[in-house]
Amino acid sequence: MAGNPALVDGGGPTTFPRLLLQHAAVRGDRPAMREKDLGIWQSHSWAKVRDEVAALAGGLAAMGFKRGDNLAIIGENRPRLYWALTAAQALGGVPVPMYQDAVAQEMVFAFQNADIAFAIVEDQEQVDKMLEIQLQCPALKHIVFDDSRGMRRYHQPGILSFEKLQELGREFNKNNPGFFEAEIEKGKPSDMAALFFTSGTTGLPKGVVLTHQAMIATGRTYSDFEGMGADEELLAYLPMAWIGQNLFSYTQSMVAGFCVSCPESAETVMTDMREIGPTYYFAPPRVLEGLLTTVMIRMEDAGWLKRRAFHYFMALARRVGAKMLDGREPVGLFDRLQYALGDLLIFGPLRNSLGMSRVKVAYTAGEAIGPDLFVFYSSIGINLNQLYGQTETTVYVCVQPNGVVKPDTVGPPLPGVEIKLKDDGEILVKTPGLFEGYYRNEEATRESKDADGWFHTGDAGFFDAEGHLKIIDRAKDVGRLTDGTMFAPKYLENKLKFFPHIKEAVAFGDGREHATAMINIDVDAVGDWAERHNLGYSGYTDLAGKREVYELIRDCIARVNLDLAQDPKLANSQIHRFVILHKELDADDGELTRTRKVRRRIIADKYAAIIEALYGAGKSVQMEAQVKFEDGRSGTIRADLAIAEAPVHAPAEAARMIRKAA
Repeated sequence: MAGNPALVDGGGPTTFPRLLLQHAAVRGDRPAMREKDLGIWQSHSWAKVRDEVAALAGGLAAMGFKRGDNLAIIGENRPRLYWALTAAQALGGVPVPMYQDAVAQEMVFAFQNADIAFAIVEDQEQVDKMLEIQLQCPALKHIVFDDSRGMRRYHQPGILSFEKLQELGREFNKNNPGFFEAEIEKGKPSDMAALFFTSGTTGLPKGVVLTHQAMIATGRTYSDFEGMGADEELLAYLPMAWIGQNLFSYTQSMVAGFCVSCPESAETVMTDMREIGPTYYFAPPRVLEGLLTTVMIRMEDAGWLKRRAFHYFMALARRVGAKMLDGREPVGLFDRLQYALGDLLIFGPLRNSLGMSRVKVAYTAGEAIGPDLFVFYSSIGINLNQLYGQTETTVYVCVQPNGVVKPDTVGPPLPGVEIKLKDDGEILVKTPGLFEGYYRNEEATRESKDADGWFHTGDAGFFDAEGHLKIIDRAKDVGRLTDGTMFAPKYLENKLKFFPHIKEAVAFGDGREHATAMINIDVDAVGDWAERHNLGYSGYTDLAGKREVYELIRDCIARVNLDLAQDPKLANSQIHRFVILHKELDADDGELTRTRKVRRRIIADKYAAIIEALYGAGKSVQMEAQVKFEDGRSGTIRADLAIAEAPVHAPAEAARMIRKAA
């Protein structure tokens, strides 16, 4: 057993193409993937997927794709793009998934760094991006498209359809019998399985090299941890370029053999969720925040009786829901009966509207989640567990076990994971899912992965009394106010973003006397609120500047400050002043990463005038900003922004207010 490169510890095949062959042999007629097209779900069995991948691999080989080559894959979740991952791996090549919403120039570095000659993309939009960067990326010679709409007049050399590529592949395989299987047999667990370019909050992207062994070991552990098998259902709706989506759809599906469904479009995800009824769900905090905002908007639009019932039962759910889900603490009979009634009237229909009626376990990761947001989902009976990891660890560091869920931690280390903390709180990790290094960047690899094999995560945290890891913030972002109070901006921002009216927040305070914040309102939630209050507006900038909206956001910040005032360590980090930005922070403007993480350095430079105004005595600041529109044009937005004061509470005052409210 130990001498067979296809097996590790008797756990089964250890490369993705071998896993595909195994599933095709064992459960060939069972669905491997589904795709909704024109409102109808189409299923693809494991046997069909094997045949489709073989044809695709043959076509790539016929065009000259060989072992060690890199294949760019760009588009929404589509079965053919998933098959492209496996086809590249079958030939000993490396798939390089990229964010489909990235502008063309954002892709240039990855294409140049990885010498990418082949790209399989979804549609005309992505083909246009490839043509735009070809002069800067001379290695790019072959562009394959999946969706043929709009492609009739594209006759440039090297562009062909997915169907034509597979035709070439079937002819190639016919003339080279056994080629596909022989290439798969050459693969080793230590081979590079995928290359993920991190969006990064500073500097150029870095290509993270992950092996078959690291990815499959991670997928197996998570599957074993939750007892997942071939009967699970999952909806793949997040970007393929994000390691979380890749792990929980592609990798775990290949390991456990369950079916992955692809939604028709981003706009139909909620409808498709309800139709599929996934048993297994994964979402980053920004998605959970968006779902909560949608729920709260609907509730505010509901009738008086329904609103009263919702708020009554939600208060009950926050008090006893998590206890009932975990089963660790006793809940009285009367509360149980009330919760059962709430489940019938509110919680059950709410889970159904979210498409989560059958979810057995839901994971969230990608960035810290606000405890209040976490409590909301747990309280209505959704088994939401936090996990912690990064692209470099294949998202394999910590996870909360069922029944031992704590809102403010990410759980204990997973099997085989070692963690140690530096004096400044930075988290160092050794894990079976650890990356090999950064692609063609030895200097960056040495900076992140020391000689003893410890990966320096850049996150700061500590272990609680029960051995659960608690993440504070990025280590480089944790600072101090002038009075010595710890300032963790992400912690403050997450508390602010729990409110449905706040979409994004950026907190400031390191080296200052007090904390301040820039706010992005959620235009849907605030717009709905404005309409119900007969408040007219012409667009985001107009709405954001209204006095009534400032009062709305002031109330949200006041409630956050009241909560902070009760924590002796954070009482002095209450937000004193704030501004509502005249535009939404946008990845296209360089202010956010593609996974919507704040690029603090860019924001600090771009909005320096606003930051200084927040710490000055003035009540307004003039601001103009360059923005990029969806059609590629650039423009300038000018506005006179109001600087507002926020209520700050003394600890004793906060305690009195809490007692009075109770």
